[in-house]
Amino acid sequence: MKILYGIQGTGNGHLSRCHTMAKHLAGHEIDIDYLISGRDVSGLFDMDVFGDYQWREGLSFVTENGRLQRRKTLFANDWSQFWQDVKRLPVNDYDLVITDYEPVTAWAAKKAGVRCIGLGRQYAYQEPQLFKRLSWWQKQLISSFAPCSDPVGMHWLAVGNAIPPVVRHEENSCGGLMQRVVVYLPFEDHRYVIEQLQPLDNYEFSFFHPAVKRQSLGHIECYPPSRSEFASHFNKASAVLSNAGFETSCEALSQGKALAVKPLSGQFEQKWNARILDEQGLAQVLKRIDTGSVDNWLTQRQSQRLYWPNVAEVLAQWIATGARQPIAELSAELWSRNEKTAV
Repeated sequence: MKILYGIQGTGNGHLSRCHTMAKHLAGHEIDIDYLISGRDVSGLFDMDVFGDYQWREGLSFVTENGRLQRRKTLFANDWSQFWQDVKRLPVNDYDLVITDYEPVTAWAAKKAGVRCIGLGRQYAYQEPQLFKRLSWWQKQLISSFAPCSDPVGMHWLAVGNAIPPVVRHEENSCGGLMQRVVVYLPFEDHRYVIEQLQPLDNYEFSFFHPAVKRQSLGHIECYPPSRSEFASHFNKASAVLSNAGFETSCEALSQGKALAVKPLSGQFEQKWNARILDEQGLAQVLKRIDTGSVDNWLTQRQSQRLYWPNVAEVLAQWIATGARQPIAELSAELWSRNEKTAV
């Protein structure tokens, strides 16, 4: 079986999830080509697991100081190039297309009538219980940005046919040092974040941001994006402060870390992620990143832990056998493997 796997490169969460999936898929006798879009090649890192991957410009978004800039996003994307890439992608050469919210592969499969599995967080918002909460334009975007014939969404808790998230089981650890905090806020101004963390010298911060270089600022250690470095510091920390992306929150909850999120303003998925985490008591939501808010959270923090099975292993087997088991059955099977719920 020959598979084309499209990966949305705008956020490290998509790449991290697909990195884990690629490791598990490599253990099966299937032929997989990976295609990444949404981020310049120069900004990609730790890509060896994807082999000789393809790259397309795709679609991305523009952010400034923690806010999505809709008008700039609209004009920054090369729509003509996007549709040319969709038309030229030879999806008929594949038995199956998988998209982690990657629009070039998704639209190419849709136009060619090739089966396309939408595998990732955003597809959970197509579940009726979540879909009905969205505004009209949010519903249009979630349905049309990267359309698929078979949506397989991921969620923290059982809802509809959504499945549990993909997390790094082989590197899982719990607890961590009480004073050590991982900070991952790629959409915020890095200089402002450092300024707000400076007074909190009773904590040790590992700050990851695409705009920083490796440097030590006393109790703040700065790191550019690195999968291995991030995992190492993540495992040693007791608390995580991040934007409201799905994958980072999943890793924190699977390891029992105290979690605070500051959603990217204007980005509806992060808005709803933050609201659901708050409603379920899984994270504290910060309206802004400032010294007082961060200090209050760290002083009063409470941790939750969610237990999920090795979803990547099950998904890899499901895909390798043609993804024929109905998604509703796959979802029920995965949730039935949970040892516990939140504690």
